[in-house]
Amino acid sequence: MTLALSVPRARALSPVLPVVAVVALLGLPSAPGGEGGAGPADALSALVVLFCAVRLLRQRRRPLSRTAAVVLGLPVVGLALAALGASSPGAGLTGLGRYLQIFVLVPASVVLLVRDRSDFRVLAWSFVGLAGWQGAVGVHQFVTGTGASYQGEDIRAVGTFGPQDVMGMATVVSFGLICAVGLALGRTSPRQRAVAACCALALLAPLALSFSRGAWIATALTLTVQLALAGLRRALKAAAVAVAAGMILVGGFGVGSAMLQQRVSSITQVTDAPDQSVTDRYTMWAAAIGMWREQPLTGVGLKGFPEHRDAHASLALSSASDTEGAGSGFVRQPLLSPHNMYLLVLAEQGLIGLLALAGGWLALLACGLRGWFRVRRSGPGLDCALVACGLLLWQLIDFMYADIGGPSTVLTAVVFGVAAWWALAGADAVGSLREEARTR
Repeated sequence: MTLALSVPRARALSPVLPVVAVVALLGLPSAPGGEGGAGPADALSALVVLFCAVRLLRQRRRPLSRTAAVVLGLPVVGLALAALGASSPGAGLTGLGRYLQIFVLVPASVVLLVRDRSDFRVLAWSFVGLAGWQGAVGVHQFVTGTGASYQGEDIRAVGTFGPQDVMGMATVVSFGLICAVGLALGRTSPRQRAVAACCALALLAPLALSFSRGAWIATALTLTVQLALAGLRRALKAAAVAVAAGMILVGGFGVGSAMLQQRVSSITQVTDAPDQSVTDRYTMWAAAIGMWREQPLTGVGLKGFPEHRDAHASLALSSASDTEGAGSGFVRQPLLSPHNMYLLVLAEQGLIGLLALAGGWLALLACGLRGWFRVRRSGPGLDCALVACGLLLWQLIDFMYADIGGPSTVLTAVVFGVAAWWALAGADAVGSLREEARTR
């Protein structure tokens, strides 16, 4: 029995390895004090798209099925209209390129480069590996007091992303945790399932120390759904282990227990006694809705939210947040988005753009769940179904309080590609029994 973690032999290198390299590049540290824009992983993702295009031309085959082409190409309609309505051609082209990268080009490339479920598992393990690295850095930051500032102390775990992208590490660790749980609940070799389970337990600590309420909520809901999809017996066993691990971490070792309890309790206080960050978020949500009411069908144009924000926001908005620590000095970071992907799309692309983007995402989720239905009993690929559906579900929940931006955004593109492969190709794959046998 061997894990599906071994590097492929030179004569059989998988075309998915460039995508794995994109994931690996996110382990590099961000520049201190940087603005959190595009980084090396984004540049490599562009090369992956080019590599995929060249590969298709050499093979001279039809790249995507009709269903895949429609689902993945649907957002282009709303994006094109929103780009035409941008305040300037430069803003329209910049926004169009970013959206196409994240929601169309990179996901389509992942669909085309993943050959089978073995490739899928290699990509899933790369998520786990990146999460382990970022989580280790984050725990070290908490222990040594070298993290981002939180309540006057430099203890917030942010990994290598820095304080300008405080959600970066939380996002990466959440993805890794979901992949590890999906792999642990599958029907592959016992050794692989055991390693995945250990990785999942280890990732609970850095996720907690990220102090990210949004990541906690999305991860808890996603893991609940994954356990339900895996079956009652597996769900009960995994839940018992998770509860025991949580009690050991917080109760036994006292890992930030007071601050964690305070952070958890603040989730229920967002309406009774909201802090300034919650107030800012509500204010920007209201501003986004105001923009949409002015242009309900096509929105105010790509990259238009910052320009129209002050005209629609109330005086309660602080307009910037304070960030420091983790190797960076004090920075006032402007609030240039509503921190809600659905409202951002609604404000800048209108109903047409939202229906195109969200409609494609829901189609992927429906097709992914259909694939899970096929393998839920005894068929191979249950771990792939749990990973793909879990990642997509987490992202859709996360979009309720976050949007795209920062170095970790390219990982969102890979996530949509992973979900799209299972939903549009992997669930219907034939001839995978030999691959399954090699993992047993």
